Amino acid sequence: MSKSAPMVLAAVSVLVLTACTGPVEGGGGMTTGGRAITVGTTDKVATLDPAGAYDNGSYTVMNQIYPFLMNLKPGGTEPELDIAASASFTTPTEYTVKLKKSLKWANGDTLDSADVKFSFERQLKIKDPNGPTPLLANLGSIEAPDPLTVVFHLKSPNDQTFPQVLASPAGPIVDKDVFPADQVLSDDQIVAKKAFGGQYVITSYQKNQLVSFKENPEYQGLLGKPAADTVNLRYYSDANNLKLEIQQGVIDVAWRSLSATDLDSLSRDDKLKVLKGPGGEIRYLVFNFDTMPFGAETPEADPKKALAVRSAVADLVDREALGRQVYKGLYSPLYSVIPQAFPGATTPLKTLYGNGAGGPSPEKAKKALADVGITAPVTLKLQYNPDHYGSSSGDEYALVKQQLEATGLFQVELQSTEWVSYAKARTQDAYPVYQLGWFPAFSDEDNYLTPFFSASSFLKNHYSNPGVEKLVAQEARETDKPERKQLFAQIQDAVAKDLPTLPLLQGSLVAVARRDVKGVETTLDTSSKFRLGVISK
Repeated sequence: MSKSAPMVLAAVSVLVLTACTGPVEGGGGMTTGGRAITVGTTDKVATLDPAGAYDNGSYTVMNQIYPFLMNLKPGGTEPELDIAASASFTTPTEYTVKLKKSLKWANGDTLDSADVKFSFERQLKIKDPNGPTPLLANLGSIEAPDPLTVVFHLKSPNDQTFPQVLASPAGPIVDKDVFPADQVLSDDQIVAKKAFGGQYVITSYQKNQLVSFKENPEYQGLLGKPAADTVNLRYYSDANNLKLEIQQGVIDVAWRSLSATDLDSLSRDDKLKVLKGPGGEIRYLVFNFDTMPFGAETPEADPKKALAVRSAVADLVDREALGRQVYKGLYSPLYSVIPQAFPGATTPLKTLYGNGAGGPSPEKAKKALADVGITAPVTLKLQYNPDHYGSSSGDEYALVKQQLEATGLFQVELQSTEWVSYAKARTQDAYPVYQLGWFPAFSDEDNYLTPFFSASSFLKNHYSNPGVEKLVAQEARETDKPERKQLFAQIQDAVAKDLPTLPLLQGSLVAVARRDVKGVETTLDTSSKFRLGVISK
């Protein structure tokens, strides 16, 4: 998830907890068991409308307030029934869902199959460039033959990922009587109309400042009653302030993002415990095939030279140095688009580029450029984000710039933009080469393939390879596990040669928790579903 992902910091997905010893301004009051849980983050919300965002900051809030047909238990990897009473393939291209009876929205509206049909149809209609529509690439149409039944008609049979998609950022159900069918709804209107059906409702909303949640008594889903009936989510523009308020006990939880140095410091506090979840996060570069040096829409357009530029960058980056120097080993080198936590991962970039063993090779980079007639240093405009992917992103990309310029082959113009503007600008061809990160929307290799390399890719970087698109469609419906693993390998080899993205690092979810805080370890999984409802003390 840029989306996802986010599916990580200065860039590691980090969760830090401590006791709340002082009052929180603007907090949501008291729970039945004591003071409300307060979570701090440097993430940002782009929008509360599921059709308009596919990023970790927005999805963190959506997970609390919207119902899903399928969901994941904390720590789980297989989707289970949420507001659905049953769900299964009734034919190879039909997935039929029966809803639980007497479902209601927090505002009193009836929640039925018409809302489900409306939710998925508006996703497809709006097709927001920052939304999760790529996850619905195999969805053809939806019908609601009665108030409790929904039938999804799929384009390709035997879709191995569709139940996971229903539990992903494409899966939140919205109130058809509140949301418009053809445009994204503003956050203020969503809150004012109380269009909530998840484990929590929002009682107070100051965008990217403070959000207060309270238990939703109408929720009948998988997650059940939350451990704390009131939770506050506080936003920070500076990770230093986030760390300070954790240390002072002003907040209970710091969720994304603290630097590796901060984590090392906090780990020395004997009142805290360090928790680590499975690794699913990746950090990578994106090349815009239209606007990068020698891209299709530049005056000097030349596809062979553009590929040589991408290859030379791949030859020069030193992933091991990035992980060690910037992140103190919290991130490790990534040599493919699928991280090593998944059994279908391979490492084609390790042998194709650099010294053939994972390290850099200036000689190979120089040859790649010289072979296509590039002799002068290449000017590379490189954009990164300083808040969404952690405060250490500045150090990370300063080191990337240093690695590229040390050879004299590149002159790097390094710039940064805050996330809300960054997320929009990257889809409008504003950045020739830029940083993204990814938190998986669900625990399957496909989530590192379909959103990136299908015809409806969220990257919007003008990369298209029909052969890759065909393979991605094949793996999504392949029922034989060894054969599907072979398809994963073929896709990874193909995109490694094309280099639409350049994977750099992979990491795990890390939590630093006070020993009397409970439930944190259960939300550290590869689903990217950070669940406020499991945390208590």
